Amino acid sequence: MTAPADWRPGASVERLRRRAGLLRRTRQFFEGRGLLEVDTPFVVNAPVSDVHIHSAEVRLEATGSAVHFLHTSPEYAMKRLLAAGSGDIYQICHVARGHEQGRFHNSEFTLVEWYRIGFGLGALMEEVAALVCELLAEERPTEFLTYREALLRETGLDAFATSTGELAACAAAGGLAATDPGRDECLDFIMGTLVGPKLGHGRLTFVHGYPASQAALARLDPADPRAAQRFELYAQGLELANGFHELGEAHEQRARFEADQAERRRRALPVHPLDERLLAALGHGLPDCSGVALGFDRVAMLALGARHIEEVLPFATPRA
Repeated sequence: MTAPADWRPGASVERLRRRAGLLRRTRQFFEGRGLLEVDTPFVVNAPVSDVHIHSAEVRLEATGSAVHFLHTSPEYAMKRLLAAGSGDIYQICHVARGHEQGRFHNSEFTLVEWYRIGFGLGALMEEVAALVCELLAEERPTEFLTYREALLRETGLDAFATSTGELAACAAAGGLAATDPGRDECLDFIMGTLVGPKLGHGRLTFVHGYPASQAALARLDPADPRAAQRFELYAQGLELANGFHELGEAHEQRARFEADQAERRRRALPVHPLDERLLAALGHGLPDCSGVALGFDRVAMLALGARHIEEVLPFATPRA
């Protein structure tokens, strides 16, 4: 039998040492701010409903034929802890997502996720910037743009007023191959390929006020219900974080999940039962809070000068 040529780690031993240092500094950052570290399950009973996220299925002998899933984020479990009275919490964990492999993507990756009670988006964005600057070991200026401002600046299109046909034409010119794409599909493509890569050069750029149709688990902006209280962080054209002023209304969250399920059926994607335990926790009462997920491996790429995500991982999925 021929020995596999890719048995060695993708990251050098020196980079693995520096990665360990970044993890240590991340924990010190949260400990210094009084957050509790938590550790929620990697294998869960219900996957997310988001049409853009693909959950890996697993079967455990002890549970017979029941299908379980590898979590794509610890968000649902962490919100159950918040509803049970945990207070401010953070977690550093591996997550798994299907259909994600490339220079900036690995199917299994590390998320840093945390929740702050009583924080609005402004306070949370400031804390995200503080952590990222700590990990990059340098201060960077911070820029704040609304989603509408970012699209207008980079494409001349108005996210709220431009017709779906014009958005589709722009997306098609940029390379979107989908037939008859919906409005959000066009906006996602434009943001991901035409706008995002131009953001965060020499600075940290926060984009906030996403369209209400992309609110996911975020509240809508009471001052402008067309927009969600959601942000993403970009640095060097790379998306690093996604944050919400968290929605606490169980009935509204259920309606959004059911809309996701309908869209999944339309796209011929797998449809699974909703996470009733999360909805029960929201019904019990989620404290007013904001939360964010930060892609640790991408931050490590910037901090360590890596060009490919495999250069900061011991073993990327292809050689795991």
